[in-house]
Amino acid sequence: KSLSRSSVRSRMSLKPPKAYNSLQKGALIWDPKPLQVKKIFEALKKGLNEYLEAHQAELDYLSGRHKDTKRNSRLAFYYDLDKQIRSVERYIRKLEFHISKVEELYEAYCIQCRLRDGATNMKQAFSLSPSTKASRESLVELYKNVQECTEDMCFIEGALEVHLGEFHVKMKGLVGFARLCPGDQYEVFVRLGRQKWRLKGKIETDDSQTWDEEEKIFIPNLHEKFEIKVTELRGLATILVGVVTCDSINFFTTKPQAIIVDITELGTIKLRLEVLW
Repeated sequence: KSLSRSSVRSRMSLKPPKAYNSLQKGALIWDPKPLQVKKIFEALKKGLNEYLEAHQAELDYLSGRHKDTKRNSRLAFYYDLDKQIRSVERYIRKLEFHISKVEELYEAYCIQCRLRDGATNMKQAFSLSPSTKASRESLVELYKNVQECTEDMCFIEGALEVHLGEFHVKMKGLVGFARLCPGDQYEVFVRLGRQKWRLKGKIETDDSQTWDEEEKIFIPNLHEKFEIKVTELRGLATILVGVVTCDSINFFTTKPQAIIVDITELGTIKLRLEVLW
């Protein structure tokens, strides 16, 4: 156990970014979510590999042009193409390092998860056995081991979140058919954990929509889903149109994701967003 814990710490920074200071040893611990972390890890790794494949294809294309240009084109153009190739190669190396770091963190997370499960099972077995001084001492030690594994899992979750990138969310407007009338005003509130985005929009006479903000950057996290709330503004009164939640697991991809969310139960008003990771 001590060797494993030492290995985990040696491969990870002992000084996490400020955003994750609360995850350091001895801090308040929440309950890790191994199944959720697994889903995010798999989606993240798939998305990173998509980026890697796309840039590798670009590198192959540029390399092919590079050979032809060396024989048939101007020297200045050749050096410009060479510069592009070097830039793509550097980005590919960054992606490969990113993927290896994510895999390393998840491997360490799985080790701590198995250790915690084993300590928990042993603790349950000892609690059912006759109480003796030795069994009580074992229970105390096992309880400590469970707590330490839990702390390590939370620490690794925080370290993994640093590698999730950014979601660029664009407002594309409401869809409501006959429900949307010229002059109607709406407020859309999007929340992801502690991150919030509040924007107001109006339906114009030509059925177009104007919004006071069009884009917001959200930092993904492992446990929170997008919560979207739409209200209609009528003078000083507000009328709740609907509240929905949206999982972010499908957003880890190279292509912009168009989202159409049913705000009302019958789908009479929908919200259109676009998410780019």
